Amino acid sequence: MLTRLGLALMWLLHFLPPSVLAVFGEALGSFLYVFARERRQVATTNLRLCFPELPEYEIVNLVQRHFLSFGRSFLERGILWWGSQARIMRLVRVEGIEHLQARTGQPLILLTPHFVGLDMGWARLVCEHTLASTYSHQKNPVFDALLLKGRSRFGKPQLFSRQEGMRPAIKAITEGVPFYYLPDMDFGARDSIFVPFFGVPAATITGLSRLARLTGAAVMPCVTRQLADGYAVKFYPAWDNFPGISVAEDTRRMNLFIEDRVREIPEQYFWLHKRFKTRPPGEPKVY
Repeated sequence: MLTRLGLALMWLLHFLPPSVLAVFGEALGSFLYVFARERRQVATTNLRLCFPELPEYEIVNLVQRHFLSFGRSFLERGILWWGSQARIMRLVRVEGIEHLQARTGQPLILLTPHFVGLDMGWARLVCEHTLASTYSHQKNPVFDALLLKGRSRFGKPQLFSRQEGMRPAIKAITEGVPFYYLPDMDFGARDSIFVPFFGVPAATITGLSRLARLTGAAVMPCVTRQLADGYAVKFYPAWDNFPGISVAEDTRRMNLFIEDRVREIPEQYFWLHKRFKTRPPGEPKVY
């Protein structure tokens, strides 16, 4: 019942102008900062590990800003779920589209790190391009169904659940459908290696390197950032010399790229995720 009430409120709020909706979203973020104690502790722990040079008051400030950014992005999902295609295209601008156009029809993996605007980037791109991606089932069936429906409203996207494995993704890539890939979360020890992330050993899946090796696909980073008046999804040039000498080197290169982008907009990276939950043998838990 609470889920349906919350979604009804999101539906009502999505009619508001973006500037007003952003205010409500940041108010939600402030509320979550106070009451979502466990997630606040997760974000604080992540930032202390990744930025040990920052004094505690700056860590606290960064956590607060992250909750504001997250709260806003969460409420603005209402636009993705119920807004018009024209509204989404106005809200999210695209930068560096020439990089994508240069690879049309070729095997391509879009490296898409977990910034709060990634769903906005997906929704904007599928308005004009056919993309493929994977998704994880949500525990709440109502939210799960809405999330999947929202991600497939426009265009002809190809969405595969993580439970299906990577075969559908490999097929899409080899057929020339860009694969919107989010490989920067802790999915456990399976298919992962420990690679530094801001100097901290992090269980990191090696899928980016392995998919590129299997399919011959180029890797092109794609990052969506939140702006004062909307969002911008940016394509970077495809990487040269990738894959490289080893899977481990490739995975480290991926993490280094993400680190650089995080430093540009640190409050927008998804710090609420337990990025360091899986520890190397013998290391204590951090959460």
